[in-house]
Amino acid sequence: MSYLDLMKYQPLSRVLLILILLTSCKYTREAPQETTRFTHELTGEVLPWTHDHFEETETDFTFAIISDLNGGERPHIFSKAVAQLNHLDPTFVLSVGDLIDGGTTDTDQLKREWDFFDQRARALHMPFFYVGGNHDLTNKTMREFWEGRFGPRFYHFRYDDVLFLMLDSEDYTEKRMEEIYQARDTAIRILDGLMEGDYATSTYRFMPERNLGGMSEEQIAYFKEVLTQNQDVRWTFLLMHKPLWLNDDGDILQREDIPLEPLETALAGRNYTVFNGHFHRLSHRERHGMEYMILGTTGGSQRPNDSTAIDHITLVRMAEKPEILHIKMDGILESDGRINPAIDPKME
Repeated sequence: MSYLDLMKYQPLSRVLLILILLTSCKYTREAPQETTRFTHELTGEVLPWTHDHFEETETDFTFAIISDLNGGERPHIFSKAVAQLNHLDPTFVLSVGDLIDGGTTDTDQLKREWDFFDQRARALHMPFFYVGGNHDLTNKTMREFWEGRFGPRFYHFRYDDVLFLMLDSEDYTEKRMEEIYQARDTAIRILDGLMEGDYATSTYRFMPERNLGGMSEEQIAYFKEVLTQNQDVRWTFLLMHKPLWLNDDGDILQREDIPLEPLETALAGRNYTVFNGHFHRLSHRERHGMEYMILGTTGGSQRPNDSTAIDHITLVRMAEKPEILHIKMDGILESDGRINPAIDPKME
């Protein structure tokens, strides 16, 4: 029907006729293709994240990172962070380790501590991804406990065309891990007044592994293969507890090698960002033209009068490139102007 034909009808009739014509028109529209944004290659009954039910509503996405809880966890901070993260509503939450106090071979105690952490983490409305720190992976027993509860100690996943490498910086041989554990346990007993000695001259204080992590050849080979198989990603994030990219801690500890160098070589020419924790002080630097960040705390102990020792949540919006913000928890206020008074549940 032409425009002139349509104008022959009265106004009301024209409206009715247009409605009839529109509803009778046949048109086709391609159904949106269903895509899985989150992919991984892990198998097994236990996995190192809480669940995989994402809120997939936008083309870009935002994820958050929490830092150290331990080295002396201060109560209620992590529970507040969980409440604040639920308000901020990132797509998922990552970690950089030291989630429990640990440092024991008592599996009943380990279960209580992990149950307490998980009880709070389960209150998150979005998935949470685990990374182990020295408090979480102190000895062989704790390593086995982790693997039984969460699966692999290092792994990767993709979300859209972004790759996440979740590293284990406590990846020593069993012999070396036992040496570190025994020296650490002695040092802690000295500091707690349970045995005589001087921490300043203790073996553990001078062990490079106290602040500088390690990676096995197996782990390096694994991530090299991951990078080979994922060359189409537009960005890669590396998360670890101890700084595998440093050969000194800025104090007394030094080593000749940098464990992360083989992966940095494999990452040459790609866009990537590195996050770690352990030092409980927020800092930023550039290495190989990329950003490397040491996060502060999300409940862990802090040095008095240190302006970089802050409780914060790191928020990353993955647009064309990552937009990274470190948000102080004491600046996230409820509508009434108060900080969420979230209180820790009782340890089960």
